[in-house]
Amino acid sequence: MNNQLLSFFPPSDMKLLGPHLKAAQFDQHRVLFEADQRIRHVYFPTSAVVSLVITLSTGEMVEAAMIGKDGVVGASAALDGKIAVSRGVIQLSGEIVVCDIEALKSVAMQSPKLLALLMRHEQTVYAQAQQSAACFATHQVEGRFCRWLLRARDLSDSDYLPFTQEYLGEMLGVRRTSVTAVARTLQETGLIKYARGKIQIVDAVALQASACECYGSVKTHYERLLGPLKK
Repeated sequence: MNNQLLSFFPPSDMKLLGPHLKAAQFDQHRVLFEADQRIRHVYFPTSAVVSLVITLSTGEMVEAAMIGKDGVVGASAALDGKIAVSRGVIQLSGEIVVCDIEALKSVAMQSPKLLALLMRHEQTVYAQAQQSAACFATHQVEGRFCRWLLRARDLSDSDYLPFTQEYLGEMLGVRRTSVTAVARTLQETGLIKYARGKIQIVDAVALQASACECYGSVKTHYERLLGPLKK
């Protein structure tokens, strides 16, 4: 199971959870749960990438956090949060290991090591959401755009990302025209190639130099609490 958090689970806990884990394929844009909805499953992405999105009354959306093979979606519900505070949506299609929420809660309540691991993971998600709030308030669109692409690249292990400009605008909380202008600039300078709703990262090193500090900050938060992301 190519999920880093699952690989950290104590073997005895994995033995108990094994019968409750099921791998499934999820398509892009599928909604796992809505805000204020009861969460019934916990999701461990192995190749899929999930966005936690805040939806406003105007219909606008802003991404608060991005989770992939480095973590889990819905763990706070297993720790008795139960109700989602954001929408969980598949950002990049792929496989996810699904676990019954009550099974994970039962094992975690009997395993101090597992409980501590889940709590540390939830800290990383909270830190990422805080960083996103600061990023939206202070950083320019180009830096945020580069940061977002790099995070998606890290979690998908791919330089090819199937995102439309409209979707990128929604995730970044900006107009599509702003995304178009930034994408054109990055393409002209040779950092990316963009055509027909697909982005190819050509120069990841240069893209990182153009990204805002939040890309590095999110990685640092994760590494301090859970260790470096394995490739």
